[in-house]
Amino acid sequence: MTYLGASGVTQEEMARVLHLPADKQALGESFAALKQALEAAQQASVKTVADSKKYGGPSEALTLRVANRLFGQKTYEFRQPFLSEVKTYFGAPLQPMNFRKNPSGSTREINDWVATQTQNKIRDLINDPLSEDTRLVLVNALYFKAAWADDFVQTATSPQPFHVRGTKQTVDVPTMSTYKNMRYYNGRGFQTVTLPYVGNQLHFLLIVPDSIAGISSVEAKLTPQLLLTCAKAEYREIILDLPKFKIAPPTLQLGALLQKLGMTTAFDEPHRSADFDVMAPKRPEDYLYISKVFHKTFIELDEKGTEAAAATAVVMLPPISAAPEQDLPKPIVLKADRPFIFAIQHAESGSCLFLGRVNDPR
Repeated sequence: MTYLGASGVTQEEMARVLHLPADKQALGESFAALKQALEAAQQASVKTVADSKKYGGPSEALTLRVANRLFGQKTYEFRQPFLSEVKTYFGAPLQPMNFRKNPSGSTREINDWVATQTQNKIRDLINDPLSEDTRLVLVNALYFKAAWADDFVQTATSPQPFHVRGTKQTVDVPTMSTYKNMRYYNGRGFQTVTLPYVGNQLHFLLIVPDSIAGISSVEAKLTPQLLLTCAKAEYREIILDLPKFKIAPPTLQLGALLQKLGMTTAFDEPHRSADFDVMAPKRPEDYLYISKVFHKTFIELDEKGTEAAAATAVVMLPPISAAPEQDLPKPIVLKADRPFIFAIQHAESGSCLFLGRVNDPR
């Protein structure tokens, strides 16, 4: 959303650092299309849950909220075309704030808004009080809750060794086990599988390095095309061991990191270099720039799904063919017993709503 309001060098830097196209309209339309696809996925999960009442399966539809919004000082003259684009493409208008007179109250208001959007899973997003000099705060928080299309059997979960942080040292962690037909991809130095959520339009992508300490080399290979390839891989019989885990890190302040990557003028470094004239008129002593960027996520994965969804399911194995045993490919054994990469993906587009790494499931 901020990029839609950038101009000149600021736009060029943001495009380079965030890997965004120069065509802002095409970018906005892509996000709008993804938003529609995610809404369709949510509706598909509702239908699946309705059908499951007859045949058995998940009892709760998935919930996905992307809580992102621009909070700007209300005295600024934001341009109407920009506000219209934000509303059209992202479904989120800019919210005027009074940072100058009430910075602490503004901080609470933003935190309360995010908490409401994420059902209180994301609290105190802004953990560094804002000042009266704040001009713009870009806030992003994600909330996702979904049951698996097929649950893991809880009685199959057992303590199994995990190579913490890619070392030879192992600790026992609660590990789920299953034998299913999954999309499987074998890359150079890693293997992947996908586990669908209720409705089958979103899935959990698991990427496991072949070597215990190989996660960095795998991360270096990740591209949008590779992630899409994993999402579209062929089905194979998989015996999977996957640790349960919960990720609830503190708020990340991304401003310094974005500047280090080369996005400096957006933060008005050097002074007077920020150019958001498309968002609001730029004047010599009165212009808009990004002051801080906060980001926070919460993910919990267990036998029922992600974020401990309440769901019931009948676990079924695919039927065994009557062909001679020697003609059947042997099931692939994949153990996520080392640091691994995960993503929550939109299956059709390969778009990643979450992308992360687990070094230690505890």
